[in-house]
Amino acid sequence: MRQQSNALLALASTASAASLSDVCTVSHVKNILPSDGTLLGINLIPSAVTASVYNASSSSSSSPSGAMGGAMGMGGGGSTSYSYCNITVSYTHPGKDDTVIVKYAFPSPTEFKNRFYVAGGGGYTLNSDATGGLEYGAVSGATDAGYDAFNNDYDSIVLKGNGSVDWDATHMFGYQALGEMTLLGKELTRGFYGIGSDEKVYTYYEGCSDGGREGMSQVQRWGEEYDGVITGAPAFRYAQQQVHHIFSSVVEHTLDYAPPPCELAKIVNATIAACDPLDGRTDGVVARTDLCMLNFNLTSIIGTPYYCAAQTSTSLGFGFSKRGHHGRNRKRDDHSSTSYQPAQNGTVSAKGVAVAQAIYDGLHTTQGERAYLSWQIASELSDATSTYNSTSGKWELSITSMGGEYVRKFVQLLDLDNLSTLGRRYLRHRHLTRFKEAGGKLLHYHGESDPSIPAASSVHYWQSVKSIMYPDVEDETALLDMSDWYQFYLVPGAAHCGTNTLQPGPYPQNNMEIMIDWVENGVKPSRLNATVSSGDYEGEIQMLCQWPKRPLWKNGSDSFSCVDDKESIESWTYDFPAFKIPVY
Repeated sequence: MRQQSNALLALASTASAASLSDVCTVSHVKNILPSDGTLLGINLIPSAVTASVYNASSSSSSSPSGAMGGAMGMGGGGSTSYSYCNITVSYTHPGKDDTVIVKYAFPSPTEFKNRFYVAGGGGYTLNSDATGGLEYGAVSGATDAGYDAFNNDYDSIVLKGNGSVDWDATHMFGYQALGEMTLLGKELTRGFYGIGSDEKVYTYYEGCSDGGREGMSQVQRWGEEYDGVITGAPAFRYAQQQVHHIFSSVVEHTLDYAPPPCELAKIVNATIAACDPLDGRTDGVVARTDLCMLNFNLTSIIGTPYYCAAQTSTSLGFGFSKRGHHGRNRKRDDHSSTSYQPAQNGTVSAKGVAVAQAIYDGLHTTQGERAYLSWQIASELSDATSTYNSTSGKWELSITSMGGEYVRKFVQLLDLDNLSTLGRRYLRHRHLTRFKEAGGKLLHYHGESDPSIPAASSVHYWQSVKSIMYPDVEDETALLDMSDWYQFYLVPGAAHCGTNTLQPGPYPQNNMEIMIDWVENGVKPSRLNATVSSGDYEGEIQMLCQWPKRPLWKNGSDSFSCVDDKESIESWTYDFPAFKIPVY
C-alpha cells in the first residue's frame, strides 16, 4: 500500500475543503501518486506530472490547450461553465520501453460528487477529451494508450510493417488503456480529494459505437471497477462487424447489379411507409421491424416510380449513417470523397429489390449456412450506395473503407486503406459475472434502424449473456434477475447512435441521470425515457420497452403497451452454423 508521511495525509484529508488552486499543484499531485507496485504493471513517472487550473463550458473550451474538444456526455448539454484542474501523468509498463500519457480533469472540490467518469470514442479512436465528467461532478480522463492516441487513430499505427501487427497497441486500444486509466484515475481521485478507503467513488462509463464496444470490454475485463456502464450500439464481434461493411458490395457484385441510390432510397422509404402502421400508429416510425419482416414483402415495391434531381454529394466512406453519431473525436476524414450524381428517373426493378432483400437476409455461405446477421428491414442501406461513373454512364460498386480497410489491414495485414475490387477470394467471453457480483449496472441500447451496426447484434449479445449466465433458470426468473443489473432497449426508428431523419422517432436524452439515480439511489428503471425530436410528435416523451418486450400502440391512442410476442422475438434470434465455434 502507498506509504505517506503524516504531513501528506493531513494535506489529503483537507483537500476536499480546499480551493481548486490550493490542490491543483504539481507538488500535490506528485505526493498522491501511487508508489510502484501499488497498481500491478504500472510504474509512474513523477517528473512528467503537470497540473494547471483551466476553465471550460459544456459546449466549448476557453482553456489554453482547447482541451474541451468533445461532447460532454450523451445525456448532457447546456452551457454551464466549469473550473477544473487539468492534470497529466505518465507511466510505463515494467519491461517495456513505452510511455503512456493520461490526462485528467478534476472538478473544483466544491463541485466534486464522489464520481469518476469514462467516455468512449468512435471508429478507430479512443476518446481524447478528459472533461466529459465535469457536468456530473466527476473526475474524468483520457489516455494516449502509449501510441499517441490523442493524435493517431488506431488503424493508422496497427501495422509496424507488412505482416507485423503492433500487438501492444492492439491490446491497449482494445481494452487495456481504458482499464489502466480508470484504475490510476480512481487512486488519484482519492488522494486529490482526501477520500478515505471506506468512502465510495462511483465509477461510470458512457459510449456509443466503438465507444459501446469499449464499454463492453471494460465490463468484461475490468467489471469490478465500474458501478454504472452505458453502452450504445456496441461494435463488438469486431471481425464479423467490420467485414460486414463490405457485405452489401458483395451482394451487388454477386447479383451483378448496383442499384442507383435513388432506387435504393425508394425501396427503403416505401418499406417505411408500408410497415409504419403495423405497430398500431402511423407516425413515420417503424417501431416493430419484426412485424415488418414477418408481414411485408419487398417485391410489392417493384414498379414503384422514383425520381431524384442531379446533385453533388460527399460520402464519409466509413459506412456510418449520415444522420447518426460517428464517434466524437474523429481527427481525420481522409476516406471521404465527393461524387456527382445525375438525375435519376425510373421505377423500382426486380433486381433492385433482390439486392435489398439479400442484404436484409444477411450473409450465408454457398451451402446456405448462415454466417452473420444483418440490418433490420426498413434500415437505410448506406453500405450499398453506388457511385456514378461519368465515363461509362453506369452506376458502380462503392466499397466502404470501414470494411475494406479492415480486410486489408487486419486480414491481409497490408498497410492499405481499402479494397480496390471484390475478387473471387472475398466471396468465401469472457462473461459479466465479476461486474454483476460487484453490484454493477449495465444500460445497453441500440437504434432499431441502425444502418451501420445491426440492432440484432445487440439482441444476440443479450441472448448470449442470458443463456450463459442463466443456463438452468426459468425464463421469467432469469428476466427478473437480469433486469436488476443488465437492461437492454431497442430505440424505434433510430439510426446509428442518433436520430434518423427518415424516421422521426424518439431518442434517449438523459441516460447518465437515469444511471446515477439507479446506482446511487437504488431507483431501478423499468422503461427508458426517450424524446421525439422532430416530426408531428416532436417533444413527445416515450418510455421505451425493456427487451424482450416490444411496443404496440393502442389504436386511436397516443400510448403503447409493452407486449410479449414470441413469433417476433424468434425473428430476432439467430444461429450461425457457418461457424464451428459459438458466436456470442
